[in-house]
Amino acid sequence: MTIPVLYRRALMLAYLTVGYNLLEGLVSLLAGYLAGSIALVGFGLDSFVESLSGAIMIWRFRFSGGLTLEEESRREKRAIRLVGWTFFLLAAYVFFESLQKLIFKEAPEPTLLGLVIALVSLLLMPLLFFLKHSTGVALGSASLQADARQTLACAFLSLALLVGLGLNYLYGFWQADPLIGLLIALVLVREGWETLKADKLCSC
Repeated sequence: MTIPVLYRRALMLAYLTVGYNLLEGLVSLLAGYLAGSIALVGFGLDSFVESLSGAIMIWRFRFSGGLTLEEESRREKRAIRLVGWTFFLLAAYVFFESLQKLIFKEAPEPTLLGLVIALVSLLLMPLLFFLKHSTGVALGSASLQADARQTLACAFLSLALLVGLGLNYLYGFWQADPLIGLLIALVLVREGWETLKADKLCSC
């Protein structure tokens, strides 16, 4: 696959990421509001953070191919740093929301729509991760591979939401969601740190 084709593929995946996550975020916020579910509202806000990462990739690849190697390298490094910091933003939010729910016993309400949203995301995000990661490897783009890891993190968040809402829906065990959220926050911090370190590994 030629470089221009890979650039177009990376850009298409970025547009798909932004479009899907904006839709997912809006539906999740609506479902969370209707059900009074903080978990769903948090998931919807997470979707908007994921859209930010996709928007960074659009900025990264929109005019690629017509730039010098030095310009490509600078753009790649800026993109990696921006994607890396989105991990920390997401980790901070997930940690705060999870801790708040545990302390104040803010249990997510049982909601079938929330389970459907989480399941759809859990099925789609791993596929999107695979396409982004393979394209990023083919291009030698560390920023696209970092963005792919954030998509994978979104899949883990979908799993956490599915488990949390599922256990609450079936057994009334609401604590599962915030406990898993705390674990995911730690994973996100690690991913953000690794992504920022990758600033030295650019090979665009």
